[in-house]
Amino acid sequence: MLDSRKLEIFNAVVEAGSFSRAAESLYLSQSAVSQHIQELEAGLGTKLFERQARGVRLTASGEILRDYTRCILNLLIEAQNTIMNVEAVSSGQLRIGATPGIGGYVLPDWIQPFRARYPQLMVSLQTDVTARITAAILNRALDIGFIEGELDDHDALEVLVLESIPQRVVVGQPHPWYGQPSVTVEALRGQPLIVRPPHSQTRIWLEQLLARHAVPLTIAAELDSPEAIKQAVIAGMGISVLPEYVIRRERDLGLIHLLTVDGANMQRDLKLVWANRTALNPIVRAFLLHLSNQYPQVNQPLSAFPPSSDGAVWSGLPPDSCPR
Repeated sequence: MLDSRKLEIFNAVVEAGSFSRAAESLYLSQSAVSQHIQELEAGLGTKLFERQARGVRLTASGEILRDYTRCILNLLIEAQNTIMNVEAVSSGQLRIGATPGIGGYVLPDWIQPFRARYPQLMVSLQTDVTARITAAILNRALDIGFIEGELDDHDALEVLVLESIPQRVVVGQPHPWYGQPSVTVEALRGQPLIVRPPHSQTRIWLEQLLARHAVPLTIAAELDSPEAIKQAVIAGMGISVLPEYVIRRERDLGLIHLLTVDGANMQRDLKLVWANRTALNPIVRAFLLHLSNQYPQVNQPLSAFPPSSDGAVWSGLPPDSCPR
């Protein structure tokens, strides 16, 4: 028996390439994902995946179901778009993913006025590293994401740059650099740095930046949140590199001082990401329309799925793209 939840789980396994990675992105146990796939296979009377040493591979039947699944899931969203009036619905949910700094310091200012306009809608926000946010988007566990992490080429994702964010060296009051306007990249040599964990794109970006200038990374501590890093800098544990939006309050209070870095590109891009094979549901469209007041370029994904004369929103799928 086919149902949309099983198809979503099937699609997650297809995108992730393994049961374990799909389970992680869906916040399910691996056994639960396996059970859903077994029930789906039993109901169809055919195997959908071939189990391999590293992940799974679609069978011929699985490839056919993959094409139908993508169309079915998009058609479900189109049905919502055709019928739903966001202003009039009694409830609904927007699922946003974000990297920790954006989730903690940027998105609350975007979500609050959106909720004021649509108090009946719930906004859920998941913060994680870039790779997990993008995986959750591809597996339909999240609707859209906001990240600063650099992305490898990914055909299944659409990416829109919203703005470039300056990154600054930050020091606490006890540090001799407190009060200086800038430092050179070479001056970072030997400085105890408080950094994100190794799997974080922020950490990878910093390592690559310093490597380009032949400056080794001297790690004082690895902490998993911008808030923890700030407190460590204030306590004098070391220095760090953070986006300006994270440390505005502490800067204004004089607890932290910001320095520019001469001779280095200290900009990273704040990006909106979404799955390019997925139609934008009405609640996502309403949030992006709200955001377009600040970032006019957000009209790009909105115009890619324009409402038709009767209010429906085209999915972007060619008419003959679904199996017949």
